[in-house]
Amino acid sequence: MQSAASPLMPIPGPLDPVPVPRAVTPREDGRIDLMGLSRPQIKSALEEVGLDVKAAKLRSKQLFHWLYHRGETDFEAMTDLAKPMRGWMAERFVVGRPEVVEAQVSTDGTRKWLLRSDDGQDYEMVFIPDADRGTLCVSSQVGCTLNCSFCHTGTMRLVRNLTPGEIVGQVMLARDALGEWPKGNMGAANDADEDEDASQYSPDGRMLTNIVMMGMGEPLYNFEHVRDALKVVMDGDGLALSRRRITLSTSGVIPMMARASEEIGVNLAVSLHAVTKEVRDELVPLNRKYGIEELLQACADYPKASNARRITFEYVMIRDKNDSDEDARELVRLIRKYKLPAKVNLIPFNPWPGTDYECSTPERVRAFSSIVFEGGISAPVRTPRGRDIMAACGQLKSASEKKSKAEIKRLAEEKQAALG
Repeated sequence: MQSAASPLMPIPGPLDPVPVPRAVTPREDGRIDLMGLSRPQIKSALEEVGLDVKAAKLRSKQLFHWLYHRGETDFEAMTDLAKPMRGWMAERFVVGRPEVVEAQVSTDGTRKWLLRSDDGQDYEMVFIPDADRGTLCVSSQVGCTLNCSFCHTGTMRLVRNLTPGEIVGQVMLARDALGEWPKGNMGAANDADEDEDASQYSPDGRMLTNIVMMGMGEPLYNFEHVRDALKVVMDGDGLALSRRRITLSTSGVIPMMARASEEIGVNLAVSLHAVTKEVRDELVPLNRKYGIEELLQACADYPKASNARRITFEYVMIRDKNDSDEDARELVRLIRKYKLPAKVNLIPFNPWPGTDYECSTPERVRAFSSIVFEGGISAPVRTPRGRDIMAACGQLKSASEKKSKAEIKRLAEEKQAALG
């Protein structure tokens, strides 16, 4: 029931454009997976298998509640449906979850899951717990086409876009793992003994409080599926995550940025990582298509940006590459020039097998941060999380693709040659 990919968008790099249409593979048993469907889509699915309009409207509301508010996957547990209706549903539908290939926990509490789709593709998600929040890092694609030289995921080829169900499924799986679904037994005979506390209907107090679209892939190259998934996640009758608690990170797909503001409306993060054309061309090859000044103008035009909802610039600190005092001063100048309501996240480079880059020294990171702070711009240094399980920023890469340093270098040279 999820839509097939929309018309292809040109994508940078040697595989431009990359064909990534992805219709949902029909299940062998013929049942329809409801995961990721909105209420109107669930209603349409029910009508298609025989329910009249009035019944489909009622049942779609009930199903949406069970799927996304309670995290239920078993129709037999949906106690406000009559028993014959539960059996009827189970014959025609299923509520899926991604297959967990491997689950790892870091010494700092960070969790990483390697997931596998029905068609055998691997992707990852990461949960980062903090004292006052818990952030789920969600993937939007299998692989990536941006070829960012500092990023482990960038050494993968792009296989395909994830569907809305596969994107929402990551959030559902995290909630499953954290045990964060309401426990009441709505509609059951013993409801009086199992009254639900009102707090169970709120995200407050839960571990999973925030979502960042910063996993594998470029979200704005899978715009429609990311938009549809996040609308389900933000629906107040389901997962009910506020758009203020969701951040979409892009490397700078300018044509889609304004549309993201209008149609999704979540917080924006931009992978900047450099302040000169030469260095950003190397670190983020998309810069050759959409340059720094053009990108910053698009940020200035971003309709949802304000002092209350600042744009976050992600800046990976790489030794002797982008970490000088001059780089820091130029970063301040550019943000001031475009009058951007912004903060800068300074991210110590996270090493991965095969990279030639090194992390800036702690002293250099502090000096860089001080210059930006003195320029009137917040520049906190992000504490690396999950490095020991390769779950930190820039380290995500499905375990099915391990390459030697020589092979990574050869692939990089081939990409460079193809780009001219």
